Amino acid sequence: MASVFTRIMDGELPGRFVWQDDVCTAFLSINPLAQGHTLVVPRVEVDHWLDLEPVVVAHLFEVAGDVGRAQRRAFGANRIGLMIAGLEVPHTHLHVVPISGVHDLDFANAIADPDPADLDAAAAAIVAALDVA
Repeated sequence: MASVFTRIMDGELPGRFVWQDDVCTAFLSINPLAQGHTLVVPRVEVDHWLDLEPVVVAHLFEVAGDVGRAQRRAFGANRIGLMIAGLEVPHTHLHVVPISGVHDLDFANAIADPDPADLDAAAAAIVAALDVA
């Protein structure tokens, strides 16, 4: 059975995409830790990032850097956190999150029911910042 991320990439479930290419996609988290919290997900459905081909891992980190720089421009973030927790969905994904401290990466602080308009605005801001780069 396809992971929830594959279903988002395939259009079966909605997603607010900020990046798409042949190797990966990046879309906003539905339970963000901060404004613009983005997941960078490989198209290949592999549970653990250590099992990905090195070229895919390198590409994921390159895209995460591009998204992080866009978040910094869009939201004025002091720092951009990057985390690979790999516990929620058995499909590798990188969390790219604007942060001010390590406490901002605590999933207990995730927004359970974010305003869809806020998510749309955050996605638009990241896309605009990516377009400027």
